[in-house]
Amino acid sequence: MPSYEIAMMIRTMPKAELKNTLMRVSNCIFDRGGIIRKIENLGFRPMPYKTSAHGIVHREANYFVLKVDTGTNVVSDLKEEYSRDVDVIRQRVYKVNQESTDQCSLEEELLPPAYRKEVQKMIEVGKTQVNRFTFKFKYNSGLDYYPFQR
Repeated sequence: MPSYEIAMMIRTMPKAELKNTLMRVSNCIFDRGGIIRKIENLGFRPMPYKTSAHGIVHREANYFVLKVDTGTNVVSDLKEEYSRDVDVIRQRVYKVNQESTDQCSLEEELLPPAYRKEVQKMIEVGKTQVNRFTFKFKYNSGLDYYPFQR
């Protein structure tokens, strides 16, 4: 299952109600076969701009980030479910990029920079590009000489 981050803004409410809302949000994920890896509470803060959700204007919200593993077909269901939830002001779902498994050996790292493949590629790219500091100004006056020079 791919990993996702769900960023949520939940309306201002007491801690007991906030706990119930988080339970309801997490149960939506569990009911669809997802796994919650981590829940981060970013705190209660003012929003960057006022937002209207479900007929109410909000200026402050509780911010949460949920790290979730779930199927790709479930994401649209979660978005729809959270958009109908009265306590959720705004939610965004982001796919987490998987870590690359680049193999690195100590022998390659101990080589002098001139012999490393990455550095050689950069040198080749540098040779093909035009040097912007050696550009000379061309006077397109149509005259054979520059009239403002002494």
